[in-house]
Amino acid sequence: MQNILITGGAGFIGSNFVRYMLGKYPNYYLVVYDKLTYAGNLDNLRDVENNPRYRFVKGDICDAALVERTVTEHKIDTIINFAAETHVDRSIMDADAFIRTDVYGTYVLLEAAKKFGLRYHQVGTDEVYGAVLEGASKETDSLLPRSPYAASKASADLLIHSYIVTHKVAATITRGANNIGPYQYPEKAVPVFVTNAIDNFPLPLYGDGKQMRDYQFVLDHCEAIDLVAHQGKLGQVYNVGTGHETYNIDMARLVLKLLGKPESLIQHVPDRAGHDRRYSLDVNKLRALGWEPAHDFEEALSKTVKWYVENEWWWRKLKSGEYLEYYKKQYVERQ
Repeated sequence: MQNILITGGAGFIGSNFVRYMLGKYPNYYLVVYDKLTYAGNLDNLRDVENNPRYRFVKGDICDAALVERTVTEHKIDTIINFAAETHVDRSIMDADAFIRTDVYGTYVLLEAAKKFGLRYHQVGTDEVYGAVLEGASKETDSLLPRSPYAASKASADLLIHSYIVTHKVAATITRGANNIGPYQYPEKAVPVFVTNAIDNFPLPLYGDGKQMRDYQFVLDHCEAIDLVAHQGKLGQVYNVGTGHETYNIDMARLVLKLLGKPESLIQHVPDRAGHDRRYSLDVNKLRALGWEPAHDFEEALSKTVKWYVENEWWWRKLKSGEYLEYYKKQYVERQ
């Protein structure tokens, strides 16, 4: 593993992973391949754009010819796939892009991995397990996705498994809990709440806010992906999370406390269709590789809030145009 194609590397988790890998491995060469949809942003990589071990290719993972050309031109030996449509709310409104990118795009990358004998790692999600009202999901549990987004990611995981078995592709999968941290597009709950609170705007909280999520700091997730990519057993799945859940309403309250804002800014809105009440991951398999998260929930959220406070240049220009149209449909018109 030395020449790595990082698909979706201009997105939230992908860009943090690029920065992490360039800092950790002085001999690695990284090629970011990204379509630059609304959530892909070269500002996320501004601080590494002049690094001689970094290259950027604008492209769609559904474009097989460009994927193959990129692999051959840059002598790629490993694909780490972050590329995906990821927002549950958008998948409920329009699932088409999710099926195309998350399923067909994964197929294209797997075909490239098969053809060129590449190491392949898929960045997945805990949402493929569906709602977990008791206990914690293990990697061997059935996949019971309850949203079009989760179904598209579960489909990708099953497709990868088929390529591992049928074509002997050297692949692994991580299924991560909710990530928070720098450079997260302000449509997800935490950056919406933080940026709204900074401006004294309401925090739109779904239903009673008693949905439970495992919020992990993005760099902890990056370390886990790195570990599994290097030391994980081929053909295996690894859950990634802190192993501790938090009510969404408690997350909103802590955001307001960290910013010195009143809880009266919390505004309950009608719940998301099919909203999963709880996700919970058993992460013992990953811990057996020697991984532990470096941040607990409060520290992760504190660092996240601090970053958004100090980087208004990054998010203010994003909360306009298409974003405002989406926000109006998602939160204002549903009340």
